Amino acid sequence: MKVLVSGASGLVGSALVPALIAGGHSVVRLVRSAPKNGADEVMWDPAAGTLDASSVEGVNAAVHLSGENIGEGRWTPRKKTAIRDSRVKSTRLLAETLARLGRPPGVLVCASAVGYYGDRGEEVLREESPAGTGFLADTCREWESAAEPAVQKGIRVVHLRSGIVLSPKGGALAKMLPPFKMGLGGKLGSGRQYMSWISLDDMIGVIIHGIETEALSGPVNAVAPQSVTNLEFTKTLGQVLSRPTPFALPAFMVRLAFGEMADAALLASARVVPARLQNSGYAFLHPELKGALRHVLGK
Repeated sequence: MKVLVSGASGLVGSALVPALIAGGHSVVRLVRSAPKNGADEVMWDPAAGTLDASSVEGVNAAVHLSGENIGEGRWTPRKKTAIRDSRVKSTRLLAETLARLGRPPGVLVCASAVGYYGDRGEEVLREESPAGTGFLADTCREWESAAEPAVQKGIRVVHLRSGIVLSPKGGALAKMLPPFKMGLGGKLGSGRQYMSWISLDDMIGVIIHGIETEALSGPVNAVAPQSVTNLEFTKTLGQVLSRPTPFALPAFMVRLAFGEMADAALLASARVVPARLQNSGYAFLHPELKGALRHVLGK
């Protein structure tokens, strides 16, 4: 199978590409600079709306992972525009381009996020749960809607609403590790907010499962079966690292440090379950948090 991948240099993409190749697939990467690897790379510019359709003709599947990092820097108006546009514009461009192909791919797997559900307290959230409110929920809704041209063309589109992807190489866990290793870790705010997470290995497995499973389409929660509260996550990470976690960061200090992102991402609660993944037969490699952390941290 020939698979087109955007965001191939990111945390998930850089692990997905070798996994696909190891599985016997060929990979074409969408890149934003001049291609260096010939036929293995195709240049595109989502901001300018440019992607040569002929250069992606013949792909059997597409995986769209690119988007501005929401955790880097404060959410200024300019940053929020970049977060939204990098997702919505790139998805629309890719979906429209694939829909114009003479031989469109059978499936498009698009990244989305559990931010779709907003701050929902202890409510158990499945794929059919309604969207929440706020910037992240609005962005995720627009993000998913941007793939509609592919849906209309008859391409099977899977929206992976991912939680925190656990890896020491990037993302939220990488930022947590330095203070936790120094014994300075602790809960954020009340610690009662739910965190939905998934190991990097399972994220790769879920993407490949989405490509291969004809029964999957529409929103799919890419999270482990056991979401945990921030307090539970804090204690478990401390146990795995053999470090105390005595420090709590009050909500007002989280807001002072991170601005709008504090309430939208760090203090918000999303108790998400992977109903469609489990119903489709996906077997998680790391279904519980302690085992997942021990695996990714080599403990």
